[in-house]
Amino acid sequence: MAYFRDIVGHEMTVSYLRGAIRSGNISHAYLISGAPGSGKKMIAEAFAQALLCERGGDEACGECRSCKKFMGKNHPDVIRVVHERPATIRVDEIREQVIEDASIRPYDGGKKIYIIDEAEKMNTAAQNAILKTLEEPPDYAVLLLLTTNASIMLETIRSRCVLLPLRPVPDKTVRSWLMEKMEVPDYQADLCTAFAQGSIGKAKKLASSREFGEVRTAAVRLAIHIRSMDITALTEEIAAFGGGKAKEGALSVEDFLGVLGIWYRDVLLFKATRSADGVVFKDQIGNIRQEAQSRSYEGLEAVLTALARTKDRLRANVNFELAMELLFLAIRDN
Repeated sequence: MAYFRDIVGHEMTVSYLRGAIRSGNISHAYLISGAPGSGKKMIAEAFAQALLCERGGDEACGECRSCKKFMGKNHPDVIRVVHERPATIRVDEIREQVIEDASIRPYDGGKKIYIIDEAEKMNTAAQNAILKTLEEPPDYAVLLLLTTNASIMLETIRSRCVLLPLRPVPDKTVRSWLMEKMEVPDYQADLCTAFAQGSIGKAKKLASSREFGEVRTAAVRLAIHIRSMDITALTEEIAAFGGGKAKEGALSVEDFLGVLGIWYRDVLLFKATRSADGVVFKDQIGNIRQEAQSRSYEGLEAVLTALARTKDRLRANVNFELAMELLFLAIRDN
């Protein structure tokens, strides 16, 4: 199911799309961009379902024949483009699923909707191929291109689409949503909010993830005891979360380092303010106070820099044990 009313934090985008439906001023192409988990797919699905709803309002009814087909993912006028290769959408896939299909009129309604998720993965040939459809679209075709990075799309593509960039949702909104809708405790909502960086989708995933709780516990344990640990123990602790290899759709060592980074930012914040206001790990305030007393401002900045560099090294496939040794030395020496 996809409804505008369930979308959190993107009021301007939702208002614009609702207005377009009410006025009948529907563009032939929209480019919706935002970070993973920002709500691109949910917005596209809500827009598509509302466009096809037989009752004709600016919100899908969820009860008509069209809505039921949509919710069952078997609506003949909704084409969700798929691709075989994880990193690439090829030109033949675009030709078959979009260009050739667009020559066939809608089966049920007045619109035929194409949802292209991960549109940035279209290679140059695929983008050039779809350009023809964007330049001379059938009056019934609506293309919804979803991307994490609109800037890498061809300018000729961007110029022919309505651009809908999704901004990060304010932390206050994310935190309130987690506590009200998912009924998570405040300390858990604080950490999920800080880690999600404005993404409701990511916050929801973290709040419902048992693994994220394990990452939090392990990161706090490491931060508290790192002075008494040796490099082997540290490497084994972090290796338990992916061994340096990020796993798509799952938590990994990079997430572990991210939680560790939030801990040290808390220490830096407490050192500067002597207050727990704004601290994410409030339940660890005693340990944070002790850490703040034993480290300098320069040392804490160096630790945060080392954590960021370690993430970069792992993405660049630097040897995991070497990356951990450099991180360990930076934290111990500072």
